[in-house]
Amino acid sequence: MVKVVPDGPVPPRASLLLIAYNQEDTVAAAIEGALSQTYAPLEIIISDDASTDRTFEVAERTVEGYAGPHTVHLRRNPSNLGISAHLSLLAGQSTGELLFVAAGDDISLPGRCEEVVGMWLAHDRKPDLIATDLCDLDANGQVHDVIEVTDLGPYKTFDDWANNRPHVVGAAHTWARRLFDTFGYMEAGIYGEDQIMTFRAIVSGGALTLRKPLVKYRRGGLSRKRKWKSPEEYVARFRLANRNGLGETRQLIHDAELAGVGEKMRALLARKSAREQYVNGAFGAASLNTRLALMLRSHDVSIGFRLRVFMYATCPSLYKPFFFVKWHLRR
Repeated sequence: MVKVVPDGPVPPRASLLLIAYNQEDTVAAAIEGALSQTYAPLEIIISDDASTDRTFEVAERTVEGYAGPHTVHLRRNPSNLGISAHLSLLAGQSTGELLFVAAGDDISLPGRCEEVVGMWLAHDRKPDLIATDLCDLDANGQVHDVIEVTDLGPYKTFDDWANNRPHVVGAAHTWARRLFDTFGYMEAGIYGEDQIMTFRAIVSGGALTLRKPLVKYRRGGLSRKRKWKSPEEYVARFRLANRNGLGETRQLIHDAELAGVGEKMRALLARKSAREQYVNGAFGAASLNTRLALMLRSHDVSIGFRLRVFMYATCPSLYKPFFFVKWHLRR
């Protein structure tokens, strides 16, 4: 356990933000990983995002009787907020200078906070984000290879980020609180917050990568490849991804404006934004004629993509034989 040295510098207060949603089978291990941290002073906020299973009850049982050195808060949202809004809410409620992100299906190793705080202090508290590598954890709890993320140290400017988007995993990120003071909360509906926070850090105080696997990262979640049983399932996921993409694009442009590179970001995301707007318009069209007109005039989107989205928005049932065959071939 890190302790305050008499007459020495006071260690920074850290907050570990553990978010969970429908993770009753894994949240206990995630909480135990948080409680095992060797760093102090540490505040741990465990927050359930209105789960429909027993996640909150398991969390209550796991922290019941805890008498360790950390300050622990257990809470739950009255309605589901989603990842970006949930993390933003907890960032506003937390008290730490450094904010550690943790998911309800991953496990932070005991030295995670201590190692990251040590790196932050060694760099005079300047980095706004520190990432670490991760351990690949399968569904049975077995650890496999190390998942290496991009070394963020060389990223200094917008162009560095734009020319070679880093591979990042938000479950092993630590943020400086000042990122929220500078850029504000993330808008709701975004489940891929890792690129947003990484971009914010690169264009402000900088970002670093600690080459140690300090989080056991469970396979699965939103990023895993899925096997769709029906076109309806695929369309539902497609529309969810579209809402995320629209939100992420707006957020990146907003943050780039604050950093003085708004025009560059708009130019970089122009094609992506056009596709997102087309998808949103196609599924939101009130009539077939409106959808058809949108498809014909959206020349900044490839014709193949326009046709595919038009068909999914108009008559997804035509794809049922394709999904049926593909599903059974994969089994």
